[in-house]
Amino acid sequence: MLQAYEWFLWGMAALAVVVFVALYHVKAGYGLLRDGRWGPKIGNRLGWFLMESPVFIAMCLFWFCSSRRFEATPLVFFGLFQLHYLNRAFIYPLLLKGQSKMPLGIIVMGVVFNLLNACMQGCWIFYLAPEGMYTSQWLLSPQFIAGASLFFLGMGINIHSDRIIRHLRQPGDTGHYLPRGGMFRYVSSANYFGEIIEWTGFAVLTWSAAGAVFALWTFANLVPRADAIYHRYGEMFGDEFRRARLKRVIPFIY
Repeated sequence: MLQAYEWFLWGMAALAVVVFVALYHVKAGYGLLRDGRWGPKIGNRLGWFLMESPVFIAMCLFWFCSSRRFEATPLVFFGLFQLHYLNRAFIYPLLLKGQSKMPLGIIVMGVVFNLLNACMQGCWIFYLAPEGMYTSQWLLSPQFIAGASLFFLGMGINIHSDRIIRHLRQPGDTGHYLPRGGMFRYVSSANYFGEIIEWTGFAVLTWSAAGAVFALWTFANLVPRADAIYHRYGEMFGDEFRRARLKRVIPFIY
């Protein structure tokens, strides 16, 4: 079982590299980059719910069926993971404004990845981590403290950046505007920067290959998308955008 799981992680890591390269050539057709491809479209609120809720449900099943479900450290890991998806699957969609739509092709791919990720994280935390690794003392370890700090920092940046984006338009306005404030002072995709920091923190606080592969996937998915948004902003806002001298997603670096 453990050997098969290790091969699964290697496969997911290799696929993340392929996705990273591919997304510099194929644009994900939703949000600012939406186009006519990727199949029929449904409303963003329903789309986000359908795409993100399966991982929340799957992790609940992994937790409920595990003999470790009431151990302190696995329970904390579970709570942190689910905190993100509680927001992303159930709260974030309700806060969305406007009538934007999301293609079914993107939703299906998101569901597949989310279920695979639930397998990566849930199998490790609740079944395959060595006995005695995640005792309650782990919650006082440098890895957990540093990782949890990064996790909450990233979550805060992500949620704050999403709020800035939601409030760019007044009711009935269909125009496009540059996000300003918060980490948007440094990068054009501050929400993605926050999510990368968040899942890097999760990898550190669990100190696991599963967490590291998820952080790699987050980077591989969001960095090329941030690059595409950067170029779209350049086309849309011209000199106004260039004068801001922003990086794409990592402050001062890229």
